[in-house]
Amino acid sequence: MLVVGVDTGGTFTDVIVHAGEGEAGRFVAVKVPSTPDDPARAILEGLERLKDMGLPVPDRVVHGSTVATNAVLERKGAKTALVATRGFSDVIAIGRQNRTDLYDPAYRRAPCIVPDALRFEAPGRVLADKTRRESLSSDAARTIAARVAASGAESVAVCLLFSFLDPADERLLGRELAARGLAVSLSHEIMREFREFERTSTTAVNAYVSPLMSRYLTRLHGGLGKDAGLCVMQSSGGIITASTAMRQSVRTILSGPAGGVTAAMAVARLTGMDRLITFDMGGTSTDVALLDKSPVMTTETVVSGYPVTIPMIDIHTVGAGGGSLAAFDAAGALTVGPRSAGADPGPACYGRGEGLTVTDANLVLGRIVPELFLGGGMPLFPDRAMKLMTDMAALRGMDALELAEGIVAVAEAAMERAIRVISVERGHDPAEFALVCFGGAGGLHAVSLARSLGMRRVVVPPHPGLFSALGMLLADISRDFSATVMLEWDQASAEVIEARFSAMEERAGRELETEGAAPGDVELERSVDMRYRGQSFELNVPFCPDMVAAFNDLHEKTYGYKTPGRPVQCVTLRVRATARTDKPGLPRDDALPGQGLSPPVEGQRAIFHQGRHLSCALYARNRFVPGHAFAGPAVVAEDSATSYLPPGTSALVDALGNLVIDTGERP
Repeated sequence: MLVVGVDTGGTFTDVIVHAGEGEAGRFVAVKVPSTPDDPARAILEGLERLKDMGLPVPDRVVHGSTVATNAVLERKGAKTALVATRGFSDVIAIGRQNRTDLYDPAYRRAPCIVPDALRFEAPGRVLADKTRRESLSSDAARTIAARVAASGAESVAVCLLFSFLDPADERLLGRELAARGLAVSLSHEIMREFREFERTSTTAVNAYVSPLMSRYLTRLHGGLGKDAGLCVMQSSGGIITASTAMRQSVRTILSGPAGGVTAAMAVARLTGMDRLITFDMGGTSTDVALLDKSPVMTTETVVSGYPVTIPMIDIHTVGAGGGSLAAFDAAGALTVGPRSAGADPGPACYGRGEGLTVTDANLVLGRIVPELFLGGGMPLFPDRAMKLMTDMAALRGMDALELAEGIVAVAEAAMERAIRVISVERGHDPAEFALVCFGGAGGLHAVSLARSLGMRRVVVPPHPGLFSALGMLLADISRDFSATVMLEWDQASAEVIEARFSAMEERAGRELETEGAAPGDVELERSVDMRYRGQSFELNVPFCPDMVAAFNDLHEKTYGYKTPGRPVQCVTLRVRATARTDKPGLPRDDALPGQGLSPPVEGQRAIFHQGRHLSCALYARNRFVPGHAFAGPAVVAEDSATSYLPPGTSALVDALGNLVIDTGERP
């Protein structure tokens, strides 16, 4: 089976395929500018280029998409209505009554994605003990559906109180709304858990983005041809079919970045480095995540102010990428991002844009080689970047090179803060981890960031600019299922817990078969959200014989203390169902043919580093073989990315072709 991985970014779209069998095969990749007006166009162009290389039509395309994310961030989703239990239609607007900026007297909340005129209330009331105070009649459901249809809404979220215990009323409303041609999202299908605001928010976000995602995937599938299967990466790191992604698009919010983490896990397994921090710097943003034997998962993600309470990899994103625009603010301070030049017009050195970016700064500093950018397939205009840099620097009485270093420093400060969020603020010392960098711009900044964080090792994998797309080829089919039970652990019988888990696992098996998994070929992983009685939030604990002891230990690790003997509540049961896919082998050469040798030097580069002009070696990565070793300062150019090794660093190429850099940091 020929499988193609696709990652659509804000600046470039990456397409990669493994041709051949096992480790003897080879990866073929192309990188094309993204087309934000129609992301499918860039994907089809990339696939056409693969076809021109003699590769056949793929059997399956696994896609990491930004359509859902951008729809929420840019407020360009479908016109969405909400149907809630009588008295609860304003929950989505009231939220937790938190202020994003506590000390801003002029603070105003952004307009709600479901305006007041599109919020409808339904009679009927299920109570917390699953009993009914009031029933919803078929006539009432038809009346509400007619009112929603008359409002001009394109999509509707249905979120009734305690529907995760009894979804009958939601199903009734769903049938009536669907009969009127509306796209329908039912909360018990999206998130079968308590916390009314978070469940309403997650369901509304799904309703807001699903019509766009459905149209986009339908258009893309039509361009691929009827014989090619289409799958989409989830934020949790697993893949689902396009038809599932159309219905539950909220699961794809962090689709692209999850691909990079999935690929990093493969590198971790093969190298034995099980403690990694991933650093994915693309053209528009930087995504970071922590892997401690496995990715850290979360159900507390907030997207543009809206909680999205589904299991996903804990990825922290900042608006700092190669295309991030530099400017002076009203006080004269230099800012970089979050606005980006994107793919069009792109950085000034691309020849169209007038705004200076991090990419322009790296080019002016000599760290990017114009002749080798994207393998020489895309022309750059360094003179244009230098002129604009000089003009901007003159406004503040600076030198162009000084400004360029300032742009890099400001961008790196934002990225360093992002890494501290997922490490230091979670109780981890970054010095105990290796930094795995990828994305087209990751290798240009990784060593500097690692040094700032006290990290000794940086790993640049092969094809770093296409690493997230590679992750699409390495992902398994997976789905996550949950059910709030709210039980006192010491009062819950093992039979009750087992019965609830068994029901969830039966559902998981059925639904994974619809995703393409073979019957009986599904691995199930149980976990429980637990808390001390009286606490507001939970910790997720893998299922084991002594759950209370495991919870106490995890609580101590997370918060620094535990309280043995205090009553513990079992709040939500979770099941993760996984079906393994056939994956390409990553080429490796344990013979290390280049051991004791230095790679050939392509030439010398004039660079500017920390206020000094230096000469550094230029290397072409395609000439590296396992075992090669060299020292910085150096620039390593390859088709999809560029890496910069400052003075004081050393590097070797391991058996997998990873560039492993010693930053020179010592404890």
